[in-house]
Amino acid sequence: MTYQETLDYLFNSLPMYHRIGKAAYKADINNTVQLMEHLGHPERGFRSIHVAGTNGKGSVSHTLCSVLIQAGYKVGLYTSPHLKDFRERIRINGEMISEDAVAQWVERHRVFMKSLDLSFFEMTVGLAFDYFAQTQVDVAVIEVGMGGRLDSTNVITPDLSVITNIGLEHTQFLGDTLAKIAFEKAGIIKPQVPVVIGETQPETTPVYLQRAAEGNSPIYFADQKYKVSPIEQQLSAGNLNEYDAYLHFTLQCEGDCPFATDVEYVSQLSGSYQVHNMATVFQAIDCLVQQGYHIQPEHVANGIARVVSDTELHGRWEVVSKSPLLIFETAHNVAGVEAMKQRLNEIPYRHLYLVYGCVNDKNFQEILRLLPQENTSLVFTNPSVPRALPVAELYSAAKQEGVEGQPFDTVGDAIAYCIDKADADKDLVFVTGSIFLVADALQYWHNSHKG
Repeated sequence: MTYQETLDYLFNSLPMYHRIGKAAYKADINNTVQLMEHLGHPERGFRSIHVAGTNGKGSVSHTLCSVLIQAGYKVGLYTSPHLKDFRERIRINGEMISEDAVAQWVERHRVFMKSLDLSFFEMTVGLAFDYFAQTQVDVAVIEVGMGGRLDSTNVITPDLSVITNIGLEHTQFLGDTLAKIAFEKAGIIKPQVPVVIGETQPETTPVYLQRAAEGNSPIYFADQKYKVSPIEQQLSAGNLNEYDAYLHFTLQCEGDCPFATDVEYVSQLSGSYQVHNMATVFQAIDCLVQQGYHIQPEHVANGIARVVSDTELHGRWEVVSKSPLLIFETAHNVAGVEAMKQRLNEIPYRHLYLVYGCVNDKNFQEILRLLPQENTSLVFTNPSVPRALPVAELYSAAKQEGVEGQPFDTVGDAIAYCIDKADADKDLVFVTGSIFLVADALQYWHNSHKG
């Protein structure tokens, strides 16, 4: 098969959660266990770091990867979903797996995959783990797809487990309380393997402590040792072209600190929630150093500063244009939108043009009520995946909530409308609501600005 034929097979033949939703979800890892056995147990062929959480797991995974790259390691990175190219999910030192490697692997194992009726995600985990083992990475950073306990990635025994935070998301699969969801996330905690918890939450802490105690696993709460303090950036109203999206911060810590606390760190990632993610990263690296990883303070600073350059992470408060100021952001649940609003309040725009679209299993009614409305024009659209909430349905729901907006069939049309209306120096155009919407937005922007 050619690479394109391989993609057609993967996208059309295998159940794919991010496209069709619940029908593709499997609440067990038996298929993955059998796939690992078929492949000769590649999950045992490399060291790993396992990262779960409701928000921030992508940012933490990419930042840890960048720090390890800067420290001289050969680093695999497995994340999901992808924005534009399937191969984004599987990288080594930032470089995507080759088209030939994908096509040949699928051709070699297609009969076996069909015999097990594997899902798209199960297949992709097998491909990634086999690729990392065959190419002999020093360590791989593995991002959980959903939950943790029953996630296909949970066949590894990592050097370190990381759980960023817990919010109410995927409640139809993971449970309808924070404690129930924490129980699923805590499934990645392995006996005697250290675990870092990003944020101390009263509903979830007892769950983690119990799980860690059962396995005699050292447990560390990042926010109890590390505090990240953002340095405010001054921006005058009427000149948004000078907006600096990078997060500038200082670090404080309780007790012994292996990192510099008298310097200014700069992260290529932005958004107020990155403060929590950075504390999680520092605690995770602290644990890795204790295990013998050779990571110096300058590797940490350089990795944080180069995370986008090293890993090609996109869509996290990404400034795409400065005239007018145009930002893409993948916030897609209540906690993410609340953090997004806090960050928006720091930008002295005259008027906000906010493009919003989502998939059909999100709590979009509550999110609609959260969206800013003062000095704001809301523009509704939908991502181009089968799980998308149709814009007509979103528009109707918004009216029922008393939220007014303009509907557009595609994100490209929505962005073009906003740019045409916005003042190039004073107004902000902001695209959010779904990683799939941001993927469409990036594709539109790339196509419309070629050459």
